[in-house]
Amino acid sequence: MPSPSQSPGPSIICILNDAAGPDAKKKPSDQVAEMFAARSVGAHVWSARSGAELSDLARKAVAREPDIVVAGGGDGTINCVSSALVGTDIALGVLPMGTLNHFAKDLAIPLSLEDAVETIVQGKIARVDAGEVNGRLFLNNSSLGLYPRLVRERERLQGGGSSKTIAFLRATGWVFFRYSHIHVRLEAKGAGTRSRATPFVFVGNNQYRTEGWMIGTRERMDAGQLWLYIAPFKGPGELARMALSAVFGRRGANRVESFAATECLIETRRKSVDVATDGEVTRMASPLRYRIRAGALKVITARHASGDQDH
Repeated sequence: MPSPSQSPGPSIICILNDAAGPDAKKKPSDQVAEMFAARSVGAHVWSARSGAELSDLARKAVAREPDIVVAGGGDGTINCVSSALVGTDIALGVLPMGTLNHFAKDLAIPLSLEDAVETIVQGKIARVDAGEVNGRLFLNNSSLGLYPRLVRERERLQGGGSSKTIAFLRATGWVFFRYSHIHVRLEAKGAGTRSRATPFVFVGNNQYRTEGWMIGTRERMDAGQLWLYIAPFKGPGELARMALSAVFGRRGANRVESFAATECLIETRRKSVDVATDGEVTRMASPLRYRIRAGALKVITARHASGDQDH
């Protein structure tokens, strides 16, 4: 990791997950530095090899007060860096170098590394919302129930030597074979109180599409709303059929309960519960306190939206 210099902060600081990147022959940090230099843009490029190092570099970057902090990696990396930027006037630049890149896709940021660098140099600045649960930020979504269990099992299998893909497939089968429900009580501001037995609760930073080939994407990220989705009490086979029906656009086949709120309290029967935030799982104390932080993050995007600014 390059040591930060003692000179005044640069206009752009890039923080990269050096385990990510499309070219195994060249480090991502070297690729990105060359791409900015080719555009005559000065950028300090720092690399990290762990989540703790990412968090530390993000704090150091904010202390230098640059115009832009760029996060390069997957959604977990983007989340980690953004957590230090929320509430500041520093803009986030995104280099999508992960597997899924949900945040970048929903903001129409190009997935090509070269084009993403060009977007940071030439793009627009917009304000987007961030979700928060028990003080932890999420840019995409948070959930409890099936998905956190799947992630825990996948990590266990990967630790035993399985590849990420094999671990995911085996973990999916394991979760469905040991399918169970959680009991939750939800108090949502503007949406009342309800108690449910459910396989999962999904909380989105703004509204997600729940049917068709665009399922799992968002049209906008600045509506100032959390969207909660609660699956019905069904067996694993019926839940799988519901998912397939939703993907293939059978209107009305998706019986997931959904509603919007700006704040929500979720209580479980256990004192603590595994909670996923942007793909990372953390053990949190119940009740879970969710809220939307409207317009809390400045981000550079290729999409032209109302409120965009030149930079």
